[in-house]
Amino acid sequence: MQLPVSVEDLVPHRLPMRLVESLERVNGNNGAAKASIRSDCPLLDAQGKLEDVALIELVAQSYAALKGYIDTRAGRPIRRGFLTGVKDFRRYARVRSGDELHITLQTIADLDHFAVAQGDIFCEETLVAQAEVKVWIE
Repeated sequence: MQLPVSVEDLVPHRLPMRLVESLERVNGNNGAAKASIRSDCPLLDAQGKLEDVALIELVAQSYAALKGYIDTRAGRPIRRGFLTGVKDFRRYARVRSGDELHITLQTIADLDHFAVAQGDIFCEETLVAQAEVKVWIE
Protein backbone atom coordinates (compact mmCIF):
# COMPACT_ATOMS: atom_id res chain seq x y z
CA MET A 1 0.00 0.00 0.00
CA GLN A 2 1.66 3.18 -1.19
CA LEU A 3 0.90 6.61 0.25
CA PRO A 4 -1.12 8.65 -0.34
CA VAL A 5 -3.94 6.10 -0.19
CA SER A 6 -7.72 6.41 -0.31
CA VAL A 7 -9.33 5.73 3.06
CA GLU A 8 -12.25 3.88 1.43
CA ASP A 9 -11.00 0.48 2.62
CA LEU A 10 -9.47 1.74 5.88
CA VAL A 11 -12.56 3.17 7.62
CA PRO A 12 -16.14 1.93 7.91
CA HIS A 13 -17.65 5.30 6.97
CA ARG A 14 -19.24 5.85 3.56
CA LEU A 15 -20.23 9.01 1.74
CA PRO A 16 -21.69 11.38 2.64
CA MET A 17 -20.63 10.68 6.26
CA ARG A 18 -17.05 9.79 5.30
CA LEU A 19 -15.34 13.15 5.56
CA VAL A 20 -11.71 12.07 5.10
CA GLU A 21 -10.52 11.22 1.58
CA SER A 22 -6.94 10.07 1.86
CA LEU A 23 -4.16 9.17 4.23
CA GLU A 24 -1.19 11.22 3.09
CA ARG A 25 1.66 10.40 5.46
CA VAL A 26 2.56 7.84 8.12
CA ASN A 27 5.51 8.08 10.48
CA GLY A 28 5.33 5.32 13.08
CA ASN A 29 2.08 5.91 14.99
CA ASN A 30 1.65 9.45 13.63
CA GLY A 31 0.36 10.62 10.29
CA ALA A 32 -1.58 13.07 8.16
CA ALA A 33 -4.81 12.90 6.20
CA LYS A 34 -6.68 15.06 3.70
CA ALA A 35 -10.36 15.98 3.43
CA SER A 36 -12.33 18.15 1.03
CA ILE A 37 -15.59 19.45 2.41
CA ARG A 38 -18.25 18.47 -0.09
CA SER A 39 -21.38 20.53 -0.66
CA ASP A 40 -23.54 17.47 0.17
CA CYS A 41 -21.92 17.01 3.59
CA PRO A 42 -24.78 16.54 6.09
CA LEU A 43 -22.75 18.39 8.75
CA LEU A 44 -22.91 21.76 6.99
CA ASP A 45 -25.28 24.37 8.37
CA ALA A 46 -27.65 26.44 6.21
CA GLN A 47 -24.86 28.94 5.43
CA GLY A 48 -22.47 26.22 4.24
CA LYS A 49 -20.33 26.29 7.40
CA LEU A 50 -19.10 23.02 8.88
CA GLU A 51 -20.53 22.25 12.32
CA ASP A 52 -17.98 21.99 15.13
CA VAL A 53 -18.87 18.34 15.77
CA ALA A 54 -17.65 17.57 12.24
CA LEU A 55 -14.19 18.88 13.12
CA ILE A 56 -14.00 16.33 15.92
CA GLU A 57 -15.24 13.65 13.52
CA LEU A 58 -12.50 14.63 11.05
CA VAL A 59 -9.85 13.92 13.67
CA ALA A 60 -11.51 10.62 14.65
CA GLN A 61 -11.87 9.44 11.04
CA SER A 62 -8.30 10.44 10.23
CA TYR A 63 -7.06 8.47 13.22
CA ALA A 64 -9.20 5.49 12.16
CA ALA A 65 -7.57 5.63 8.72
CA LEU A 66 -4.10 5.75 10.31
CA LYS A 67 -4.86 2.76 12.55
CA GLY A 68 -6.41 0.87 9.62
CA TYR A 69 -3.30 1.49 7.53
CA ILE A 70 -1.01 0.33 10.36
CA ASP A 71 -3.11 -2.83 10.84
CA THR A 72 -3.07 -3.58 7.11
CA ARG A 73 0.69 -3.08 6.84
CA ALA A 74 1.16 -5.46 9.81
CA GLY A 75 -0.98 -8.14 8.12
CA ARG A 76 -3.78 -7.81 10.68
CA PRO A 77 -7.47 -7.29 9.97
CA ILE A 78 -8.62 -3.71 10.39
CA ARG A 79 -10.11 -3.25 13.84
CA ARG A 80 -13.19 -1.17 14.61
CA GLY A 81 -12.84 1.88 16.80
CA PHE A 82 -15.33 3.89 18.81
CA LEU A 83 -14.90 7.52 19.78
CA THR A 84 -15.24 7.60 23.57
CA GLY A 85 -14.12 11.09 24.49
CA VAL A 86 -12.88 14.48 23.36
CA LYS A 87 -10.56 16.75 25.30
CA ASP A 88 -9.33 20.25 24.60
CA PHE A 89 -11.36 20.88 21.45
CA ARG A 90 -10.67 24.33 20.03
CA ARG A 91 -11.97 25.93 16.84
CA TYR A 92 -10.01 28.95 15.65
CA ALA A 93 -11.68 29.58 12.29
CA ARG A 94 -14.77 28.45 10.38
CA VAL A 95 -14.59 25.75 7.71
CA ARG A 96 -16.88 26.03 4.70
CA SER A 97 -18.10 23.89 1.85
CA GLY A 98 -15.32 23.54 -0.73
CA ASP A 99 -12.45 23.92 1.75
CA GLU A 100 -9.58 21.42 1.52
CA LEU A 101 -8.32 20.38 4.93
CA HIS A 102 -5.15 18.69 6.13
CA ILE A 103 -5.27 16.82 9.42
CA THR A 104 -2.07 15.98 11.30
CA LEU A 105 -2.18 13.23 13.91
CA GLN A 106 0.02 12.44 16.85
CA THR A 107 -0.57 9.32 18.93
CA ILE A 108 -0.30 10.30 22.58
CA ALA A 109 -1.09 6.87 24.07
CA ASP A 110 -1.77 3.43 22.63
CA LEU A 111 -2.59 0.84 25.30
CA ASP A 112 -4.11 -2.45 24.10
CA HIS A 113 -7.68 -1.44 23.20
CA PHE A 114 -7.45 2.22 24.11
CA ALA A 115 -5.79 5.08 22.23
CA VAL A 116 -5.47 8.84 22.60
CA ALA A 117 -4.55 11.04 19.65
CA GLN A 118 -4.02 14.75 19.08
CA GLY A 119 -5.34 16.11 15.79
CA ASP A 120 -4.62 19.50 14.24
CA ILE A 121 -6.75 20.62 11.28
CA PHE A 122 -5.38 23.09 8.76
CA CYS A 123 -7.01 24.90 5.85
CA GLU A 124 -4.12 25.93 3.64
CA GLU A 125 -1.58 27.19 6.21
CA THR A 126 -4.15 28.26 8.81
CA LEU A 127 -4.77 26.15 11.91
CA VAL A 128 -8.58 25.98 12.10
CA ALA A 129 -9.11 23.45 14.92
CA GLN A 130 -7.46 21.10 17.39
CA ALA A 131 -8.83 18.18 19.38
CA GLU A 132 -7.60 15.32 21.49
CA VAL A 133 -9.71 12.20 20.89
CA LYS A 134 -9.97 9.05 22.96
CA VAL A 135 -10.81 5.87 21.11
CA TRP A 136 -11.76 2.33 22.16
CA ILE A 137 -10.43 -0.18 19.60
CA GLU A 138 -11.88 -3.68 19.23
